[in-house]
Amino acid sequence: MSAAEGPLVVGVDSSTQSTKALVVDVATGEVVASGQAPHTVSAGAGRESDPRQWWEALSEALRQCGDPAREAAAVSIGGQQHGLVTLDADGEPVRPALLWNDVRSAPQARRLTEELGGAKFWAERTGSVPAASFTVTKWAWLAENEPQSLRAVKAVRLPHDYLTGRLTGEGTTDRGDASGTGWWASGTEGYDEEILAHVGLDPALLPRVVRPGEVAGTVRDGHGLPFAKGTLVAAGTGDNAAAALGLGLRPGAPVLSLGTSGTVYAVSKQRPTDPTGTVAGFAAAHGDWLPLACTLNCTLAVDKVAALLNLDREAVEPAAGVTLLPYLDGERTPNLPNASGVLHGLRHDTTPGQLLQAAYDGAVHALLGALDLVLDADADRSAPLLLIGGGARGRAWQETVRRLSGRPVQVPEAKELVALGAAAQAAGLLTGEDPAAVARRWDTARGPVLDAVTRDDAALERISGVLADAGGLLGG
Repeated sequence: MSAAEGPLVVGVDSSTQSTKALVVDVATGEVVASGQAPHTVSAGAGRESDPRQWWEALSEALRQCGDPAREAAAVSIGGQQHGLVTLDADGEPVRPALLWNDVRSAPQARRLTEELGGAKFWAERTGSVPAASFTVTKWAWLAENEPQSLRAVKAVRLPHDYLTGRLTGEGTTDRGDASGTGWWASGTEGYDEEILAHVGLDPALLPRVVRPGEVAGTVRDGHGLPFAKGTLVAAGTGDNAAAALGLGLRPGAPVLSLGTSGTVYAVSKQRPTDPTGTVAGFAAAHGDWLPLACTLNCTLAVDKVAALLNLDREAVEPAAGVTLLPYLDGERTPNLPNASGVLHGLRHDTTPGQLLQAAYDGAVHALLGALDLVLDADADRSAPLLLIGGGARGRAWQETVRRLSGRPVQVPEAKELVALGAAAQAAGLLTGEDPAAVARRWDTARGPVLDAVTRDDAALERISGVLADAGGLLGG
């Protein structure tokens, strides 16, 4: 470990399945220490986690960082988006948090869209059309299914808000994460009173939205973490907005993220309003916008298919006419929350490796189908796709994206972009810089560029045809 050239900051990524912490040198961007600890997600009817596990995982990740974490001058939390955290009068969880990939609120999403002016109203008001992942639909589900829980709620938070609040003792959030709730108006950049009244949510229960570059608070006594009292705490943000900061994105640069969920997004100067609901009109953490499309089924779905076939995840063969739509957890893009997987074109000579490649193709097809809607009309369609997330270093993922996109692909060498983005946000508090400019100074997007190959239009058309013909089989 080399000596730091400047002050140190901590960036945190509290994701669906684990929490990671990085201690970063503000001057150079060097990661001087890191830690990681898992937490669990329920495997029952929905997807839930006890928020106290996130705190325990954060404590363990920071313990692994050792002395450098104690020297940090600022900290920022990036966290999984959309999750509904409900707290009682003592700040304790009323019930486990409903996570982004819990799709039980699909009926509430449809009903809310219809009751308040339709998709166009929601897109223009909040930037997005409600989907089962959004926090507002989870609140509506809770009101209908657990009214006793609702009566005990004295504060409503997002996952990153919960951790930031335990650090500071204050209730804060940021525009990036707030824009994924469904009750934050993107036009006015404030909570939407009409929507809140409709779902019966008192705005007094919501956190204050911290402005870009503003300090959310300072570390308080009794937190049990290795930070000195008075350490600066940044606003934090949602994981995708944090990753955009971590890449130092400039407007128009396309990102394809391969994780538990798959996402495509780009920074834009224009406020997005897509009434089809394909593109979510999120806010970027540093003041621009972050139009984004998300799929529920990405690396975990493909890994499940590999496990069922008893194959290594890289053991693919050309799909040769077989099509697999890997919608194992329902799907958000396309909007089929009750869907299951569909296999088409199976023959006697179909091999396990071909089935596995078909799973990759089906997952990437859904993401690329939304990319044109995410990008502005004047965006450069030939620019490299920035490939990030847990799957980005997998050869099969890289080659599938190249073949189905027909674009060059750049794979940044930096591995923990959400945590790096949070660290850049914390660094911005100390230097006064735009966090994205901090990340560019750190050269976080550096990495090899894989040349473009001829796009496999036949595969794209075949998958689109199966999707169109599946109809009732998808259960949407």
